Amino acid sequence: MTRTTSAVARALERIERLDPALHAFIEVWPQEALAREREAVELRLPLGGLPFAVKGASGIRSYAARRLIAAGGVPVGATSVPGPGTYWQTWGQGAHGRTANPWRADRTPGGSSAGAAVAVATGMAELATGSDGAGSVRIPAAWCGVFGLKTTNGLLPSPDRTGLASAGVLAGSAARAERWLRHVLEDGGPPAAPAPAPFPPAPAPGPVPRPLPVVYSDDLGFAEVDPEVAAVVRAAVDRLVAAGAVRLLERDAGLLDPVGAWTAVRGGAPDDPAAVRVRGVNDERLAALLDGGALLLSPATPNRPHGHEGPGDLYSTALTWAFNLSGHPAASLPAGFTGDGCPVGLQVVAPHGADLRLLAAARALEDALPAAPRPPAAGGG
Repeated sequence: MTRTTSAVARALERIERLDPALHAFIEVWPQEALAREREAVELRLPLGGLPFAVKGASGIRSYAARRLIAAGGVPVGATSVPGPGTYWQTWGQGAHGRTANPWRADRTPGGSSAGAAVAVATGMAELATGSDGAGSVRIPAAWCGVFGLKTTNGLLPSPDRTGLASAGVLAGSAARAERWLRHVLEDGGPPAAPAPAPFPPAPAPGPVPRPLPVVYSDDLGFAEVDPEVAAVVRAAVDRLVAAGAVRLLERDAGLLDPVGAWTAVRGGAPDDPAAVRVRGVNDERLAALLDGGALLLSPATPNRPHGHEGPGDLYSTALTWAFNLSGHPAASLPAGFTGDGCPVGLQVVAPHGADLRLLAAARALEDALPAAPRPPAAGGG
């Protein structure tokens, strides 16, 4: 009789085999993970021993991780985040070196949820928790060719006192991310006194309309976007239109550049007059853009993955951090590749609290796009 290898054992085997080159993890917990898996199976918990990774050394204490463990998820290790010696966040430092992009080792995977994206892209974990204060889930998701979700600000507890950072997840698909969110929201009993959510969750979604009403912008009105990145995303949107998955609305997605406002809020000056003005204008424009349940589509990043020496003068966050300020849920899903083999992400933004609706819509978009391949660094297995 052939003995079936458990999901956790397979994940640990892949970590042992692949991580020496990728440096996605800072810690791995093999014995504890196998013990947790046995317990989850014996108790017939809903997730049944699903292997997942947590972001950084403190990730195991996060609200999402505790909910997943209560539902039978198994944390296999802590993933890399930006290490010492660099001020940018689109980078990672694993236990034995800098984290490599699984598509091109000479490029960064993005960050700050760097190792989380690499672990999911290469099958070292089925899910990974993340947090997103300026794009820290969506950017690495885009650059590693996986799905990444930033939840509505305040939907889940966050230690970030500025209110910019929200819990998130990286997964191989929107369907897997939806499974994560449902268990985090519903399992394990009531939350341990989180702050009240400023944007309460919307009711559970009904059938996804077809075609989905969407607004598309390649620059949100202010960003300088790599022409090839914009072309890849536009081609994906055109494919969605041709497939009858989306219907483009004639609405002007001209937002104000949020860089100054985001910096003021992060620096503890949310009442700065210029920041208040930018936030107010963008909130009004986003309300009009998303009216009637429409989605906003854009590239997830203005640039392709940069080298390990840093992004230079580019703001990789240019297209993501507006939604940390506004609080909207936003996701990145694989859109295609540039000519030099770098993944590109399609950002999808939904109304406040419509996280489950966003995930249902993302599933419909994924169904109409080519399946994302597994990167070369995954070893093909």
